[in-house]
Amino acid sequence: MSDVTLKDAIRQRYGEAAARVSEGRASCCGPSCGCADPITSDLYESGETAGLPKEAVEASLGCGNPTALIDLRPGEVVLDLGSGGGIDALLAARRVGPTGRVFGLDMTDEMLALARENARRAGVHHVEFLKGEIEQVPLPDNAVDVVISNCVINLSSDKRRVLAEAFRVLKPGGRFAVSDIVVRGEVPAAIRRSVELWVGCVAGALEESTYRSLLEEVGFVEVDIEPWRIYRVEDARAFLEQAGFDVDRIAAQVDGRFASAFIRARKP
Repeated sequence: MSDVTLKDAIRQRYGEAAARVSEGRASCCGPSCGCADPITSDLYESGETAGLPKEAVEASLGCGNPTALIDLRPGEVVLDLGSGGGIDALLAARRVGPTGRVFGLDMTDEMLALARENARRAGVHHVEFLKGEIEQVPLPDNAVDVVISNCVINLSSDKRRVLAEAFRVLKPGGRFAVSDIVVRGEVPAAIRRSVELWVGCVAGALEESTYRSLLEEVGFVEVDIEPWRIYRVEDARAFLEQAGFDVDRIAAQVDGRFASAFIRARKP
């Protein structure tokens, strides 16, 4: 698949997801609507999301809770790559307080509109949502203290460039703390070629050691990858079948091969 085809598919699916939430329709999961249970389920404690607009919570299409991975401090500047409906940016804003600042970056107009409205409803004024692509962050060098992201880096077809951009915009000593899907071993080539599964956060996932190597290549140190939710074949059955796969035939090739992981690193 071409990079243009992939980005168009992502824009369409995530735009549709934002529209469903904005219109008050029940959210759905699976490749047909841009998310995939159980990947997106049970990621936040109810106390964390209390006080946030329900639309911010319902629009979450992540695979973890990146704001829980790191000690965000008052006054820090945070960048959320692929900020979607804004849930992680708003949670980060709480932690850095009014003396801090949070930038959310997204390429989907509908998600940006939803995030801005969610920030308005939440009364949060130190969050700014920017339009752009994670391969080319519209911020200067050494601009932020922390980069977070939630199941977005694996959507890119040029992950090395994304990680290099994260490194560039971080200040010396800055921290990288993301949630992402990782692969544990080989998976069928047909899965890798599936646009449906790429948009659903699966096909584009990096193997653990490759993720580590790319982070180190662009300059990060203290890299730590911690898989915390490993998906069995029955977990994956619904979204694999929706993408047209005979799950029973490929069961042994996918069982336990995908996991949600916490990924941390630091810029020297």
